[in-house]
Amino acid sequence: MEAPVLLDARQLTRRFGGLVAVNAVSFEVRRGEIFGLIGPNGAGKTTLFNLMTGLTPPSSGSLNFGNQNMTGLSPHQVAASGISRTFQNIRLFGPLTALENVKIAQHARTRAGLWAGVFGRDKAEERRVELRAWELLDLVGLSDRAGEQAANFSYGDQRRLEIARALATQPRVLLLDEPAAGMNTAEKGALTSFIREVRDRFDLTVMVIEHHVPLVMNLCDRVAVLNFGELIAVGDPASVQRDPKVIEAYLGS
Repeated sequence: MEAPVLLDARQLTRRFGGLVAVNAVSFEVRRGEIFGLIGPNGAGKTTLFNLMTGLTPPSSGSLNFGNQNMTGLSPHQVAASGISRTFQNIRLFGPLTALENVKIAQHARTRAGLWAGVFGRDKAEERRVELRAWELLDLVGLSDRAGEQAANFSYGDQRRLEIARALATQPRVLLLDEPAAGMNTAEKGALTSFIREVRDRFDLTVMVIEHHVPLVMNLCDRVAVLNFGELIAVGDPASVQRDPKVIEAYLGS
């Protein structure tokens, strides 16, 4: 029996003047699956993530998350609903420590909120926030560097810290934008196991944008391919790799 559909995109479109960055894209993502999104540079992948997370409003079309229409919601509302993401260009708070980066992300979910936590108005909740931040840093292998400024981390470590921060919002759906960027071969291999572990441990649904094709094909249950803003294929990794349109547009012979 197939898992229920959790994300349902219908004819999502984004125009920037005369440029159509995402053109009538429709797909479904089922609960618990790891769904890959690939395509050439400029295909519209990150723009699609921006549409799904409220950073960019769609020109037309809709996105449903469970029974909720997410179209037009702000990034804060999308995150509070249970969709979190990382970015192609890392957006950590560089001057803050790793621990502080993860703690700040949690305040979107706490009763006291960010400023009450900062000014110590709810000590018990702040202790829970700090304990949770330590747990997430341990999960991504950075607990021994909790007190270091994020700006001093290597590119790969910043990627892991960004994943910990995304998990701190307690998402049901995690969107990862090029999580393997800047990683060496060994780190990419470990990332595949790590994403599966995170999916299983937190009962997540995961979407991944990634240019490293072997990683995508080994990791994902299904893969969608964008080219010039249009969806040209969706299916299991093996069938996508055999698709003539995908070979011509992206994979090559």
